[in-house]
Amino acid sequence: MASDRRGDGDTATINRPAGVSGPRPVGTDAAAARCIVLVGPLASGKTSLMEAILARTGAIPRPGSVLHGTTVGDASPEARAHRMSVELNVAETEFLGDRYTFLDCPGSLEFQCEAAGALAAADVAVVVCEADERKVPALQVILKDLEERGIPRILFLNKIDKAEGGVRGALGVLQGASRVPLVLRQVPIWADGIATGFIDLALERAFVYREHAASETIDIPDAERAAEVEARFQMLERIADYDDALMEELLSDIEPPRDRIFDDLAREMREGLICPVFLGSAERGNGILRLLKALRHEAPTIAATRDRLGLSAGGETVVQVVKTLHTAHGGKIAVARVLSGSIQEGTQLTRSTGDSGRVAGVMKMMGTELGKRGPATAGETVALARLEVARTGATLTSGREVIDLVEIRPPPPVIARAIQPTERKDEVKLAAAVAKLLDEDLGLALEIDRDTGETRLAGQGEMHLRVALERLAAKYGIAVTSRPPRIAYRETIRTAATVRGRHKKQSGGHGQFADVTLEIAPRPRGAGFSFVDRITGGVVPRQYIPAVEAGARETLSAGPLGFPVVDIEVTLTDGSYHSVDSSEMAFKQATHHAMREGLEKGGPVLLEPILAVEVVCPNEATARINAIVSARRGQITGFEPRPGWPGWDCVATLIPAAEIGDLIVEVRSATAGAGTFTCRPDHLAEVTGRLATDVVERHRRDAA
Repeated sequence: MASDRRGDGDTATINRPAGVSGPRPVGTDAAAARCIVLVGPLASGKTSLMEAILARTGAIPRPGSVLHGTTVGDASPEARAHRMSVELNVAETEFLGDRYTFLDCPGSLEFQCEAAGALAAADVAVVVCEADERKVPALQVILKDLEERGIPRILFLNKIDKAEGGVRGALGVLQGASRVPLVLRQVPIWADGIATGFIDLALERAFVYREHAASETIDIPDAERAAEVEARFQMLERIADYDDALMEELLSDIEPPRDRIFDDLAREMREGLICPVFLGSAERGNGILRLLKALRHEAPTIAATRDRLGLSAGGETVVQVVKTLHTAHGGKIAVARVLSGSIQEGTQLTRSTGDSGRVAGVMKMMGTELGKRGPATAGETVALARLEVARTGATLTSGREVIDLVEIRPPPPVIARAIQPTERKDEVKLAAAVAKLLDEDLGLALEIDRDTGETRLAGQGEMHLRVALERLAAKYGIAVTSRPPRIAYRETIRTAATVRGRHKKQSGGHGQFADVTLEIAPRPRGAGFSFVDRITGGVVPRQYIPAVEAGARETLSAGPLGFPVVDIEVTLTDGSYHSVDSSEMAFKQATHHAMREGLEKGGPVLLEPILAVEVVCPNEATARINAIVSARRGQITGFEPRPGWPGWDCVATLIPAAEIGDLIVEVRSATAGAGTFTCRPDHLAEVTGRLATDVVERHRRDAA
């Protein structure tokens, strides 16, 4: 194994500017280009970790601050304003001669689609978290996604300088979020309740932190020796579960070779059997170099990533699109990982849809800054200019056979706002701008409601939609007004009524005459409209009966309460006509008169749409979810354990559509940001009393 992997721990000083290669130590198995994804719960320190890595490797002179808005990532106005990641951040650097691209993903569940594209092309994920029990549900969501994708992962326990209580106690709490064992690779050195350094359990060496600098090697303190021995044995026991030879040595009290320990740790992490845990503080720059060395020596290579994606290495170029974005001057940019072959300006790439395009330029990316570079080879992550066929998650190739290696299925939206431009002249510009937003962010959706005629922008949460609207204004210069969507209320009748409609008009020449008798009756909920012809004796000629049905249908567009009428049966029982003055139009008018009178007599009643809503949440939040549903006039229809999710429940409910609006805000608040829901139309239910009166009055005011 490599000497720099075992012998100097966290002490090597790396101060080489990005882009300048140095000699690779003899015997290393580090890959020439790696793609590392940083994921973790909201506010866990991912962006700060990327800053610390860039500073430690010499890519930037000093780490920026999220608080002061000086980081390489989170450079958009929206991220700066909200002090949180709202989009994928990209940065590249070098470490000991190897190239690395770091993809920093937002921690909020609302922006989870940003991570989906990045994870498709990643070699390994660094899961950044802290010893906070409240964030365990969000951590479980992230780890579950990585497990299902088969992506190797390393857990970086951040903010160790602020951790309360023991690390192993915290690890016990965090273990509930992971299907595979969390294997502690380091234990902290404490002094007066403050983490002043760590002991590397694989190296059996101790290090003292130095702020924003490499750690200093010291002898293992006597006070920590017993804890180190116990923790190291537990680490060896964990990895021996998958190595019979190592297990025999442990049972025989034989000290295993250090090389085998490192080999087992690397192999089992790559195979997804364990998740190693490293400690540090991103803000102070502590533990960064040891993490980098673990990535260098233990993370999978591009060859392993190709195998995971089911791609055979060949001569043709294959790239996986991580993210697409639209720039003011550079047009459409596609951030993509080269999985095989090479790519340069002019390379022709084809998508699975059959569309193809030519790369206008290959660039490197550091935050929002783009710079020219030469051709890219397998393993590298680059920005491709003006590649219009690119789409997040798509696989592009220079060959003829194109199959998408991954399928990104955005979760269904959970909140929507009706939008329209402040100025009518911006309607065309708004459509084009929203199309670009949807191309950049798969979590957004545009919906046209046929019932209300509204254009709705839907997304994954309140902040998600807020950021989208802010981008419309700041990036595209389009002021938009937004409001809660209208509810598609309906109405019907309670009782049957028999009415007669007569239309007679004389204005010189041929007049207008028609006479119909209708029976109007309610039907079962959801049965729809039905028309029955019971005319006998030709009192209404056959050619006019379709006009009667058409007139009845037309009247249903707005009933006495002002809403579309549903679930009624109209029966034509009698009528009369004039051989000269009758016409289809006259019979339509007669039917309109009869229908309006009959709907009034039938006792109109307001109906509201009810949605079947399934909420998924940690089981400790189930009681709170039940209370939220009840407060929104909802009904709990059952709950059961969420399949494949230990400690989670699925709560089945029925909730009026009028109460769904900001439901996701309460659900996320009750579940520490981890819960969500899906919904579908279920049925219409009667609304009575003051609530019905308020709905009707509001509708009449809006229509006035």
